[in-house]
Amino acid sequence: MNIKTKRFPLLPAITLIVLSTGLSAAEPIQPVRPVENIDPVLVELGKKLFFDPRLSKSGLISCNSCHNLSMGGTDNLKTSIGHGWRQGPINAPTVLNSSLNLAQFWDGRAADLQAQAGGPIANPGEMALTHELAVEVLASIPGYVTEFELAFGADGIDIDRITAAIAEFEKTLVTTNARFDQWLLGNKAALTDTELAGYTLFKDSGCIACHNGPAVGGNSFRKMGLVAPYQTTNPAEGRSAVTGKDADRFLFKVPTLRNVEMTYPYFHDGEAATLTAAVDIMGRLQLGKEFSEEEQAQIVAFLKTLTGDQPRFQLPILPPSSDHTPAPKPFD
Repeated sequence: MNIKTKRFPLLPAITLIVLSTGLSAAEPIQPVRPVENIDPVLVELGKKLFFDPRLSKSGLISCNSCHNLSMGGTDNLKTSIGHGWRQGPINAPTVLNSSLNLAQFWDGRAADLQAQAGGPIANPGEMALTHELAVEVLASIPGYVTEFELAFGADGIDIDRITAAIAEFEKTLVTTNARFDQWLLGNKAALTDTELAGYTLFKDSGCIACHNGPAVGGNSFRKMGLVAPYQTTNPAEGRSAVTGKDADRFLFKVPTLRNVEMTYPYFHDGEAATLTAAVDIMGRLQLGKEFSEEEQAQIVAFLKTLTGDQPRFQLPILPPSSDHTPAPKPFD
């Protein structure tokens, strides 16, 4: 069985028919589709790099440290822990379905997954390596030299090839077959009455204006605190840090709500510890609406139906270092 078929099974024929006929087009949310047009050799290389802590100065931090694929693609911390136990400045967004985002990072400073992949490696507060040293480390490992040649069809390792491989793996991290998607595709028994009531309330209250499309978000930048100011001690300025425009201050990329029950705590500062708290705050600050406890419970019930099948694969066995591989420096 080939890699693509084993890891990314095709949807049943009836599902593909429903997708092709557009029966879910009337809804503002669309199903997540299985990944297509990927290079399986590059995916395998990218998977190893995603889990390899040797891309960090300490030799302890990998991409999976902050985007743990056993925990919804996040670390479930308010802000992530970087090199030397340094506290990160912002909540780590999920890597699941990140290929559906219009840009990467909360402020959108990376245009795509490849541009994003290189940032944490060289960030002194995160993995704290340099791109040059990352290349040196991988080039000193014979197993990686061979795998890069197989993946790219030529000798040589550089940062563009490293990030391209990581991005190709991350493209596969889509979560299909959520119960809500089953409902969209015609299985009306997939949701309970409470969950349906939550979805109706979600739409009627205006949540859908920002949280729509296959990712249920991730496709626009919106101001945090639209009706009332959002109070936080977090220094992140949002989109204005990228554009330099004061009008973009506190504009953040709308997060995806896919698998949201797994990606707590919430918001760019991680201040909302629970999904119920997040629904309450969003209602008051973004919509000017006080949800009752029953309404909160209904919306939360709907949001939990957005959890799809989590990525499943065999953990990669990383090629061993050589005598020439630069040693990690966990205490520097």
